[in-house]
Amino acid sequence: MPKVLTDIDIETFRERLCDVAERMFAAHGPDGVTMRQLAAELGVSSMTPYRYFKDKDAILAAVRRRAFTRFADAMEKGWALEIELGDGHTGRPYLDFALGNPTAYRMMFDTYQPTFHEYPDLLAAMERARGTMAAGWRRLAETGQFKGDAALAGHLHWSAMHGAVMLELAGLLRPPLDARALVAPTIEALAKHLGIKR
Repeated sequence: MPKVLTDIDIETFRERLCDVAERMFAAHGPDGVTMRQLAAELGVSSMTPYRYFKDKDAILAAVRRRAFTRFADAMEKGWALEIELGDGHTGRPYLDFALGNPTAYRMMFDTYQPTFHEYPDLLAAMERARGTMAAGWRRLAETGQFKGDAALAGHLHWSAMHGAVMLELAGLLRPPLDARALVAPTIEALAKHLGIKR
């Protein structure tokens, strides 16, 4: 008789499967990984993953949701601390997350998933992450350091951070240049362009 799974059993295995899938998807791309390979990596039968997820696309959505959620957590905490300390908008929280979690970062932004709109939890996590891009600028506005379009500022900031991170992750920067070295003058230029009081 099959074991009756508790909610904790189900969630524990789902998280374990997502951990393995994140590494495999990042290394080989979603198209380079099969359900059978995921099962083999976990040491379970080839049908076991289907007890927890409908298919590989659902696993990819769960992996990406987790990554966007971790990213949003880091942005909200990091940027709130920057404002509290009066550091302005340095980009450190973004770089710390992206460079410290390259696998998760690639799953978020370097993955094409045409069905993402079919997963409400993923959509919510993506929207929350998007919101953090403007949230820091809104906080600066609340303290009188910034007057302008927070949404536009957030997208400019996001573009600058993402470009620097992807150049570093792709190995296209040569010392002494790295993402952090690129971001510092970029933030200064953005601050000047956006009229931030320093």
